[in-house]
Amino acid sequence: LYTMLPQEESLKILGEFLQEHHCDRVNEISIDTIIELGRIVLQANVFVYGNKFYRQIIGGAMGSAFTLTLANIFMWKWEKQTLRSKLPTHEIYGRYIDDVFFTSNDSEENIKRILEEANRFHPNIKLEYHIGQNLPFLDVNLHNNNGQLSSSVYHKSAAEPAVVSFLSDHPRHVFRNVIQTALMRAIRYSSTLEVFNNERRTIRLMLLYNSYPSTYINEQFQRFFMKYSSSSSSASSSSHSLLPLIANEQEFFSLREKLLAQPSIKQILMTKSANAVEIISNVQQNGQTTTTITKVIVKRQNFDKFINNIFIHCVYESRFDGLQRHIHDIHDSIFKNTDYGNIRLIVGHRNNPNLNFQLSRKRPRSSLLKDPSEKKCKYTYSNI
Repeated sequence: LYTMLPQEESLKILGEFLQEHHCDRVNEISIDTIIELGRIVLQANVFVYGNKFYRQIIGGAMGSAFTLTLANIFMWKWEKQTLRSKLPTHEIYGRYIDDVFFTSNDSEENIKRILEEANRFHPNIKLEYHIGQNLPFLDVNLHNNNGQLSSSVYHKSAAEPAVVSFLSDHPRHVFRNVIQTALMRAIRYSSTLEVFNNERRTIRLMLLYNSYPSTYINEQFQRFFMKYSSSSSSASSSSHSLLPLIANEQEFFSLREKLLAQPSIKQILMTKSANAVEIISNVQQNGQTTTTITKVIVKRQNFDKFINNIFIHCVYESRFDGLQRHIHDIHDSIFKNTDYGNIRLIVGHRNNPNLNFQLSRKRPRSSLLKDPSEKKCKYTYSNI
């Protein structure tokens, strides 16, 4: 989608989007200026391949944050004119960028007609559609059983059961995160306990396939259920059992509801970065005018938060298992009981760079960026 957006039409839709949402100025920048800045981002995108310069004339750069935003706004216009206006209000509708899911009790012929009309919205935007009782949407599989929707984790038929191998030279927390993320997704996506248990068996087989020890898997499963489940059955189940059990369906629903209510990492970061706004309303009686005082509290960045910290990052390798402790011992032996003893040393890990990072060239060589038609000018200076 990003590389197929019509540039000028997308910028026009951007202006329409801002006007409809009453954003005449964004951070004191007018709509016309925003559109001109967007035009620079789209039309000034160049790259080098085979000693030639290329400029993108359709769509935007894949890694650009602006392209993602513009694509979402373009699809906002698309769904507004093609689908949203033709679906009854009681139906379920959802969209993630260019992936759309909706329910309908209309005939299959009418649904196909609506979708074919949607595919004529723009010649560059052609979407494939699937109609049925059982369909995947992103990584969720949805099943319609006589009006009752159930869900499970969707696995592509061509997908390999591959995660980070336990034999890989990664820090230990990477392997813990692999297991916890898989279990978290399984609980959130599974609508019943039976579906979740099937997915949990799939996760266990996948981990065994990638050389995770069975005892390590059991230990991480136990930690996960003890962390999120309030039931005593999870804590008391044997660590040697094939699958730690949730006692009944009600306990599973309780655990699932708790995890679904947790905010995502992006939501947490947005909440932390948002400024606190406190509105205080003073209502005066005896017919006097009501006064509203808005107090804006801006969280000041704590620039001296790490003033007494020293950060050292080491590339992680298992053969350097005791390196962190050794660095701390050297630091304490030199600076302890001195004027610099209050400085805190923090030793962290960085993963080994992969081949793509090592071999790919991110920037053309400097000689290619110079204009060969330019001639070097020599200047002479004389004392005056």
